[in-house]
Amino acid sequence: MKAARTLSVVLMPFWLIACVTINVYFPAAAAEKAADRFIQDVYGKQPPAKNPQQEAPKAQPQSDAAPGHQLLIYALNTLVTPARAAENIDINTPAIQRIKRSMAGRNSALRPYYNSGAIGLTNSGLIAIRNLGAVPLAQRNRLKQLVAADNRDRNALYPEIARANGHPEWEQRIRKIWAQRWIANAPKGWWYQDNRGNWKHK
Repeated sequence: MKAARTLSVVLMPFWLIACVTINVYFPAAAAEKAADRFIQDVYGKQPPAKNPQQEAPKAQPQSDAAPGHQLLIYALNTLVTPARAAENIDINTPAIQRIKRSMAGRNSALRPYYNSGAIGLTNSGLIAIRNLGAVPLAQRNRLKQLVAADNRDRNALYPEIARANGHPEWEQRIRKIWAQRWIANAPKGWWYQDNRGNWKHK
C-alpha cells in the first residue's frame, strides 16, 4: 500500500505535465509594427505613430524549493509557457499586397471625406459614414461606393494576414490591433470611434 502511494506521488507530476496544453504565443508587438508599415503605405507619408509604452520585463522571483522540486517547476513552466511563434508578421504575400494597393489607390478619393468629418474610423477596423449631410448630394452615392469597397478590402485583409502567418485563429486579434493602429496613424482632424462606439475628433 505504501509502495503504491509512493509510486502515485512520483508519477503525479509526469501526469500533470502530459495534461498541459501548449498555447501559441501571439506576437502583438510585431503585429503593431506590421500594421504601422501597412497603414502608412495606405495613408501615404505620415509622421511615425507612437507605439504603446512597453512594460519592462519583470524579474523572476528566486525559488526556495529543493533542487528536485526546482527541476519539476522548470519543466512545468517550460510546458505552460506559450510556444513562441516567429517574432514577425508577414504582410508581404501577393494577396496582402494586392489589398494594400487597392486601398492606397482609393485613399486619395476618401481623404477629403475624412478631412470634412463625413466619414470616420470605427473601433472594429472599418470605416463608416458619420455625417452624410456634410457631403453634396451629387457625391453621396459615390461616397457610399467608396466606403463599401474599402470595407470589403478591410474585411478581406484581416483573415488573409492571419492565414498568411499560419494562424487563422488570430483573425480577431489582428483586426483589433489594426483597428487601433488605423486610428493611431490617422492625421489630426479625422474622426474615430472609441471603445464604446462614441465618435471622437482626433
